[in-house]
Amino acid sequence: MAEPVSLDPVPPPRPVPAPSRRAGSPYPKAALLPRAVARASDLTLALLLSSFPGKAGVLAGLLYLLVADALWHGQSVGKKIAGIKVVHVPSRTSADIRHSMVRNVPFALAFLFTAISILGWLLFLLIGLPLILFEGYMVYTDSLGIRLGDIFADTQVIDAKVVAGAPLSSAPLQHREVAH
Repeated sequence: MAEPVSLDPVPPPRPVPAPSRRAGSPYPKAALLPRAVARASDLTLALLLSSFPGKAGVLAGLLYLLVADALWHGQSVGKKIAGIKVVHVPSRTSADIRHSMVRNVPFALAFLFTAISILGWLLFLLIGLPLILFEGYMVYTDSLGIRLGDIFADTQVIDAKVVAGAPLSSAPLQHREVAH
């Protein structure tokens, strides 16, 4: 016996979303307080560098902001103080200079705007500050703390105690008794 034919239109199949890099990260989100301490430390250091005379100071501060996350195997001065680091998620290695430069463009751009007289400060208020605030919003709301710079560089900030190349397990740690 034949099945009855329905005259209702068949809805088109829903597109399957492409897998996201965020979903593919094995690392947990780094705590927000260490990230804030690290960013404040790095911005303070960049401002101190920019106080050197002439354009060399601004260039030194800008350069520091761009390459900072590659100084000590994924750690800037601030990240080293705060105990966090940047990893390149696909390779599970510490961020290198290229990753650091790509992920830090938003902050470097805002920093550069402040170094340009009145027009620069206007650009900072119209573009730089909203960009930095959006980056902070993303860190706060994203389940892995991924911000715009991390999306472009394919990086993530993690607790430095997590070994970048090691596989993570959800199993509880086994404690061993040590013989004396």
